[in-house]
Amino acid sequence: MNNNIKSQGKTWEGEPYLKKPEWLRIKMQGGENLNHVQKTLDKFGLTTVCHEASCPNRMECFSKSTATFMILGSICTRGCTFCDIETGSGQNVDKQEPRHIADAVKALKLKYVVVTSVTRDDLSDGGAFHFANVIGEIKKASPSASIEVLIPDFKGSLEALNTVIKANPIIINHNIETVPGLYKAVRPQAKYEQSLELLRRVKDRTDKIYTKSGIMVGLGETQEEVLKSLRDLRDAKCDFLTIGQYLAPSKKHHPVIEYVHPNVFEIYRKAALELGFKDAACGPLVRSSYKAHEMLEK
Repeated sequence: MNNNIKSQGKTWEGEPYLKKPEWLRIKMQGGENLNHVQKTLDKFGLTTVCHEASCPNRMECFSKSTATFMILGSICTRGCTFCDIETGSGQNVDKQEPRHIADAVKALKLKYVVVTSVTRDDLSDGGAFHFANVIGEIKKASPSASIEVLIPDFKGSLEALNTVIKANPIIINHNIETVPGLYKAVRPQAKYEQSLELLRRVKDRTDKIYTKSGIMVGLGETQEEVLKSLRDLRDAKCDFLTIGQYLAPSKKHHPVIEYVHPNVFEIYRKAALELGFKDAACGPLVRSSYKAHEMLEK
């Protein structure tokens, strides 16, 4: 029996939201840690993807003193139809940001740090040098902290990617986001093969950095398309995988076509492990950096 919940609508504007099933109910979190994280972020004037992308897990993560720092501003130069981050012209790069993030990491006593960014096609290196600076400052302030970076595609620039590789984070994460057949509707300014090539290039240059990628489901893909993308990622020697349910931020975004049942996520998880991924986090509320430190520690 197919337990998935599918939309019958074919238009974006005015398409009714599907009723969220029980497996997507989010338990509210609170407490002193949540307030401490938010106060620390405010103190150093920092941005998190948790807030900017309306992540459903932000309350849980904040309550556990974790957050994913977003660098290079809060405005993205691309317009992916799934994303809630504001789009427009790139902002000025804050040269003090690397130091401020390092100070926040130290203040929060983080052992595992995730750093991502908006896409900055307006910058000659896509922001790679800034990423490297952030990694370097964190290492100086918190030498024992593990650092994962979730990077954009840098428009395929090998030089930009090498800048990040030389900074030596423990994981380089780059999401393919969806299956290739949906790129035109979901990621019109990105290229599926280019994203795979980025992951492949990391492994071609070093065996000391893990790679990671993520996919959203519920956008209209088929199970076979997802499984094909998993094979593509393994062909690119990707180490870790995340798969989560797409949740439309608003009626202006790509609609949720389907709420994928947890049983299907388990099919994907087992398939990923059989293909050779070191670990795969697959579930309705899984996101790119959700419990990332636990995946690495397994």
